[in-house]
Amino acid sequence: MAPRLKRGRVPFLALGTAAALLLTGCSTASGSAPDATASTSADPQRRITLTYDGGLLVLDAASLEVVGDLPLDGFNRVNAAGDGRHVLVTTTKGFQVLDTGTWTDEDGTSKQADPVLTDLVFPADTAGHVVRHADKTILFADGSGDTTIFDSADLLEATDELPETETIPSEAAHHGVAIELEDGTVLSTIGTPDARTGVRVLDDSRTEIARNEQCPSVHGEGTVKDEVVVFGCSDGVLVYDSGVFTKIQAPDAYGRTGNQYVSETSSIAVGDYNSDPDAEGYDLRQLAFTDTVAKTTKIVDLPEGVGYTWRDVARGPNDEVIVLGNDGSLHILDEQTGAVTDTIEVIDAWEPPAEWQDAHPALVVQDGVAYVTDPATKSIHAVDLASGDITTGELPGVPNEIAVVTG
Repeated sequence: MAPRLKRGRVPFLALGTAAALLLTGCSTASGSAPDATASTSADPQRRITLTYDGGLLVLDAASLEVVGDLPLDGFNRVNAAGDGRHVLVTTTKGFQVLDTGTWTDEDGTSKQADPVLTDLVFPADTAGHVVRHADKTILFADGSGDTTIFDSADLLEATDELPETETIPSEAAHHGVAIELEDGTVLSTIGTPDARTGVRVLDDSRTEIARNEQCPSVHGEGTVKDEVVVFGCSDGVLVYDSGVFTKIQAPDAYGRTGNQYVSETSSIAVGDYNSDPDAEGYDLRQLAFTDTVAKTTKIVDLPEGVGYTWRDVARGPNDEVIVLGNDGSLHILDEQTGAVTDTIEVIDAWEPPAEWQDAHPALVVQDGVAYVTDPATKSIHAVDLASGDITTGELPGVPNEIAVVTG
């Protein structure tokens, strides 16, 4: 199949020095949300948060114009908080709340204001995974093993204090993840600082009702259609469906899936896949497609010579699988067959990172638009998946991690 070429590219230049300083001055103050000075719009406005070495950038997702440059030291990670407005920034203190300055009031009015990195922090010893599901936001602290849960919508109204939370301890600290289902059931990984082994189930009174420890190196979580949950293991995947665990073995003795890329309207969970125990897993060439109804997994090869990292897979508006290959193209795969149905050239070819924290191209898909970062050129691209048209924005820093809020 001939790839779609880079087309319809509309560049936006980086902000000039004076404008950037002005944005920095009005955007870095910590404190309550900037509701009083907000403007209004006819429709919700998406915004993008990017990390760079030394701070955070907030962009208007339509124009890709920088609307906020917020200094912040350290290696920081970002996750959408689940309320359409806030981003949780992983810092040494925990999960710090970034107000991106776009939201919709209860009366349906869409508003925009300057981004603010607030003083609000969900405390966490070594903040880790963030999960959004069933109107809940679930945070995991690797250093303590604690799970913190809050109603996502409650953060939308937060100004000077955090919303009410529930904290659930683990049996031991470990690099883990947890999720709360619609009926109040919590699934949480089992492990220690030295090894992770499986998943336990707590009912709505937080009494353990089940566990499965047949998932070595358990990592990552994804929830598909009918609230079936899939966890990655170093030898396959572990599926939790209506109270029952099923272990699906990988076809290789070592067949690690560490991250799930899912849609809640599809029963197919797509995971990254690495069959080489000596490889770091930053140059992957295969995907694991798990049918959560049939309880089977098949391994799908990408086109010859195309690799990706855990940061480069997403699901599209029709549940298709989208992979940003290290050839610089988006490869669109059918979720049932794994066949490549389309290819869109976006950026130049790139090399896999030496360390997972190193800046390298990242992919997020929201409402039919694929956002692709390009650290090599300090730019970001918005790809209309239907037309293939590409809009490009230039950035004042090298982008690393990315999160998108819907407004």
